[in-house]
Amino acid sequence: MLGGAGVLLGVAAAPAQAAEVSYATDCVPPPAAGLPTVKGTTKVEVTAPATAKVGDEVEVVWKFTQAASKNPDLIDLPANSVQPSGTLKAAGAQAASIAMQGPRENPAIPKGGAMVLSDMKGKLKLTTAGEVTLTPDAYAINVFSTDTKCAPTETVKPAATIKVTAGEGTPPPGTPDPTGTTSPPPSGEPTPTGSETGGSDTGGTTGGGGETDFTGKEVKIPYACKTPIGDKNATSPVQINAKKDGGSYDLTVQFKGSVMDSPADIPADSVKPSMEVVLGGADKGTVHVEGPTNAEAIKSGDPMVISDMTGTYKPGADGESTLSPGVLTVKALGTTTTCTPEKSEVSLTLDTSAQPGGAAGGSGSAGGTGTSGSGDSGGGLADTGADDSGGLRALGFVAGTAILLGGAVFTFMPGRRASRRAP
Repeated sequence: MLGGAGVLLGVAAAPAQAAEVSYATDCVPPPAAGLPTVKGTTKVEVTAPATAKVGDEVEVVWKFTQAASKNPDLIDLPANSVQPSGTLKAAGAQAASIAMQGPRENPAIPKGGAMVLSDMKGKLKLTTAGEVTLTPDAYAINVFSTDTKCAPTETVKPAATIKVTAGEGTPPPGTPDPTGTTSPPPSGEPTPTGSETGGSDTGGTTGGGGETDFTGKEVKIPYACKTPIGDKNATSPVQINAKKDGGSYDLTVQFKGSVMDSPADIPADSVKPSMEVVLGGADKGTVHVEGPTNAEAIKSGDPMVISDMTGTYKPGADGESTLSPGVLTVKALGTTTTCTPEKSEVSLTLDTSAQPGGAAGGSGSAGGTGTSGSGDSGGGLADTGADDSGGLRALGFVAGTAILLGGAVFTFMPGRRASRRAP
């Protein structure tokens, strides 16, 4: 027996008991993975005090004794990247839904390795004398802001029973329980941040006169992303600013607001974004901008952002030239995701003068060239992302890593390979 681990409060509680149940489960991978529902078997051990009294608040523990299967041969999962949450049903003398959640703690899981899920814990305030049974119910597994939701497909047997004795001032059996239900667990999705900004197609400040600093307009760009495991649409807010330097302009491209809180420890020098800014109006071509890799490791729970991307624009034409967000490329943890605007929008308009060797063919800080047309690439994709910087979460963390990892970890159950081969 596991000592008194199930008891949070109440000196009258007896030593804990543990029992295991096994049940068939259907798990739905995150939509970004593009995979069918997977079937497997969940084995759970529930630990709770054997006896307690009315008024005690007890802690119960849900332990996964067997994951449905192994991590598939898609990607290695980093340490501390997997977090389970779920619901434990109390019935009998007292009915309640107990919110259960485990820490984001796991060893690094290699391709083909056994899945390891942390123990989940929850609290129950006992209100009625009698026997209270505890039965595992639905649960979710979160990896890099993607959830796979799992639910029983058969009747699950109780995994533990608490014998609750009457305490001093205990109401008689049958008295309604006003406090027996706890709130559902948090989803693990970070709260969107950033501001909503509208705007017209004319973009931000027009360069002219003696100005040297030009601030662009924040525009919302619908992206179609190609990830290593499939396609994903998302809308993200972007802003292009410029600083005049002689006849050229130093550009800074910003994704506004924090993308998300990091769901795991991220190594230094592992995430690098770049973009091709599209020129339009008087000028033609593209300007390559790129951001630095993360110089330091990012701790789990710290804000995740796409670094500001910079490059140099040397105008190739006289007149009003527009700058619009273009193709975004993100390299992270050995993977590459490419996101193409379905419909672009002008963020900045500059009053330019042609320079020798300038654009009208494109020139950037990394030697990029292009022949793109105006700032609007056409298309009519519906806005499938969030209405603010939280929409960038749909790109994963930094445009696809989360989608890749989320799709990998939650396709581990039996039948996955056969399901994917089926027409």
